[in-house]
Amino acid sequence: MRPPFRASRVAGGCSFAHDPETPAGREPALWLPEIDPGTLIIASAPPRFAADETFDPTTLGKVVADRSDDGDRRVLIGDARGEIHLWMNDGAPGRPAIILPLDASLEIRLEVASRFVRLLQGSDAGPLPRALQLTAQRRARLILLLHALDFRLGGAGPRDIAASLIDAEDAALPALEWKSSATRRKANRLIHDSVALMNGGYKRLLRGG
Repeated sequence: MRPPFRASRVAGGCSFAHDPETPAGREPALWLPEIDPGTLIIASAPPRFAADETFDPTTLGKVVADRSDDGDRRVLIGDARGEIHLWMNDGAPGRPAIILPLDASLEIRLEVASRFVRLLQGSDAGPLPRALQLTAQRRARLILLLHALDFRLGGAGPRDIAASLIDAEDAALPALEWKSSATRRKANRLIHDSVALMNGGYKRLLRGG
């Protein structure tokens, strides 16, 4: 995410991405579009296009977040089937147009744009692109990784993590059997994947990875 929106005079001039008095889990995440293909880019079309009305995203539904920074505006619209994330160049542009970068996430961006167009036309936006949907299996895996990361950051080793999250009986195997056990390999994989998730791997979730 970009540097936050303004400095706090009571915290040495430091900037905060959200109100430091509010628990981070209650603050909606607003990602830059180059990181998150689920964030739609709205900018001004060339002057020769006839559309000249100023785009007002607040008419599309419940506004969950609306923040401006250095001339850019980020708006999060609530939707029962998946939030609509908008990033607008120069605030609310006249002659609004959708920008679709030709990057590796183009197909996802196209699906996100289609949801937005349906909403503009007064229809149901429809579901999120499949790549951005968090299935029950992926959710369970992420919860397991977060638990493993908590243990690891607390100093736990593979045996401890195996005992708590995988198979307590296998975790108590003698050293020689433990060394070659599938449970040990699973515990080490959990450690590896959970640390990778913390060190930037979480961004892949935004692209369906």
